[in-house]
Amino acid sequence: MARVLLRLTIAATLLLATIKSSTVASSMAKPGCRETCGNLTIPYPFGIGPGCFYSQGFDVSCEDNHTFMHNSSSLMEIYSISLLGGQARVSSLIATNCYENGTTTDGWASATTADLFTISNKANKLTAVGCNTLAFLDGYNDYMAGAGCFSMCPDKQSVDDSSQCSGMGCCQTSIAPRLTSFNITFDNRYNNYVVRGFNPCSYAFVAEQDWFRFKPSYLEGNKLTETFKDGVPAVLDWVAGRESCEEAIMNRTSYACISKNSQCIDSPNAKGYLCDCMDGFEGNPYLADGCQDINECQKLDKYMCFGICSNTVGGYSCSCPSGTHSNDPKISTCSPDAVSEKAKLTKLFIGISSCAILLLICIFALLIECQKKKLMKEKKRFFQQNGGLMLYEKIRSKQVDTVRIFTTEELEQATNNFDSNREVGRGSYGTVYKGILKDNRVVAIKRSKIMNMVQKDEFVQEMIILSQINHRSVVRLLGCCLEVEVPMLVYEFMPKGTLFDLIHVTYRSPSISLDARLRIAQESAEALAYLHSSASPPIVHGDVKSPNILLGDNYIAKITDFGASRMLPKDEIQFMTMVQGTLGYLDPEYLQERQLTEKSDVYSFGVVLLELITRKTAIYSDGTEEKKSLASSFLLALKESRLESILDRNILGAGLELLQEIAQLAKCCLSMKGEERPLMSEVAERLRFIRRTWHEQLAENAGEETECLLENPSNYDPSSTGRHGSLMALDLEIGR
Repeated sequence: MARVLLRLTIAATLLLATIKSSTVASSMAKPGCRETCGNLTIPYPFGIGPGCFYSQGFDVSCEDNHTFMHNSSSLMEIYSISLLGGQARVSSLIATNCYENGTTTDGWASATTADLFTISNKANKLTAVGCNTLAFLDGYNDYMAGAGCFSMCPDKQSVDDSSQCSGMGCCQTSIAPRLTSFNITFDNRYNNYVVRGFNPCSYAFVAEQDWFRFKPSYLEGNKLTETFKDGVPAVLDWVAGRESCEEAIMNRTSYACISKNSQCIDSPNAKGYLCDCMDGFEGNPYLADGCQDINECQKLDKYMCFGICSNTVGGYSCSCPSGTHSNDPKISTCSPDAVSEKAKLTKLFIGISSCAILLLICIFALLIECQKKKLMKEKKRFFQQNGGLMLYEKIRSKQVDTVRIFTTEELEQATNNFDSNREVGRGSYGTVYKGILKDNRVVAIKRSKIMNMVQKDEFVQEMIILSQINHRSVVRLLGCCLEVEVPMLVYEFMPKGTLFDLIHVTYRSPSISLDARLRIAQESAEALAYLHSSASPPIVHGDVKSPNILLGDNYIAKITDFGASRMLPKDEIQFMTMVQGTLGYLDPEYLQERQLTEKSDVYSFGVVLLELITRKTAIYSDGTEEKKSLASSFLLALKESRLESILDRNILGAGLELLQEIAQLAKCCLSMKGEERPLMSEVAERLRFIRRTWHEQLAENAGEETECLLENPSNYDPSSTGRHGSLMALDLEIGR
């Protein structure tokens, strides 16, 4: 007997637990709150009583089994609530306007919603009933909005049941979207005096679309208000918040979709968002654990399965019993399997196919691995081929410690795969591209040509030399890439191009001031003087020419291209097995004796100085096919006292005395014997002195002209192009 009682107790406990679990899972109200009022279920966020609703406007009351909203100026009864659609069906008042005893009684109706509610424009219509009626709806959303409807009928016989609401006795019109309040009024210019015998009153109301069915009897007496004495049904749109889903999810403190299996959806009817259960779940998404898994296998009238149904969390699976098959048992019935031999062949085909696929995957993986090893070997070979071992030894010995090693991928990305549009110049040893690194730094990338063993040594030599130079007038080396067949160097970018382009390519552009030319010459000379005197050991550039002088902002000059450079111990001479350089700039002594010295750079600089003051190329022609050496032509003109004939006419206004000084300096640099040429430091100092003297002379002349103008203003000629005009155009950078 005791065992029977124990079993009954356990069974009762399990039954109660099951009932309680089912109740909790299916409850739509907040735990501990009333869920129904009469036949109406009150789902959260709506609620009856404190703590049972989401926010103001969702609080409702239950009186005599009728549910009322507390969020409007007038009491609205709730007929139904839709969580998924975000709508509530409520009662709406009827505005009445009657003609009695010779006077018209004004009637109106209004409604105001709470913050998260609006009057649905998709689900409602403004309806007016009467035979001489003009009704207005004045509403407010973020601005004033209105609607109007006019109904007429000359006599009772003109209205029948088929009239509907097309304007004969009844009319309907749409209302503005997202109204938070409205007020219905009548235009008293249209009243019921003429038709008072059969239609003493006019009516207007906002009601659910397609709900109202017009009857001619509604025109008689007070039949309409007597029929709908509790009002007419209207639809309100509501949202859980005015934010979009994207904004609401970011603010978790006020986010309404708290069920873990819920999702946010933007309301299709109002501004804001709603909550819904995910596919495979149902319930109330506004409650914790409100969205519960749907057991689709218990609802096969809705969820199809022609085989064996198995419920899963958030879904279900459907499979055919053994010995049957179907392409999709959720759609079609399961059919008995065909002859077993066919099944065997199918399984055999699947097995062979699987093995073949596995074999292909293995082969593909092996090929990729082999390709990787081949690529690594190739990069290693290129590294050694491009002088990487020599560079590595220099790095170990601390001779190179300021450069970065770039990968091929980095430089390809920086130059858009070495696009020809990024090409900014070509030198004797390679092509230069403009590149933009990941940190947005703009750089110049020098891609050398295919090189022989001598050129490989020169490439490494250039990098070693550049890494040890730290001067404002020498282009700074940032790094290199050696893992490709053609090695590359990365320099700082000089936006104004080369001196050659400035002087010769843009010959038709506005004239370059003499001061700018002297400043470029001075900065270039200072850079070469630094290489000859301050570098340790001294460095001979070996290929000084205008294409190897780059210009930055404000035309700041910097020396570049050290492929032909050599380090020379103090007072030593470099004997060259092969002459390197550019025709027109080569030192005659170097050509004859193949001895590269610091004075070789001095001669080449002298040619650059001539280019600056003549704007002629090192090898040029004067309208004839005969090519001339600029250095030889200059020395001949100087000897024959016709210097002005070879100078650029745009600088002749500076005065012959100044130009003679520059010419004498160039002459010294172009001496046939190296021992007679000045040092680069002396050249730089002489150019600095010439610029300073000329500035002082121009300032003195300008002061005299100004004083003269003050004494006799009538002598001022604005078109004058003398020294005063030169001073006005002067690029004064005396401190450089």
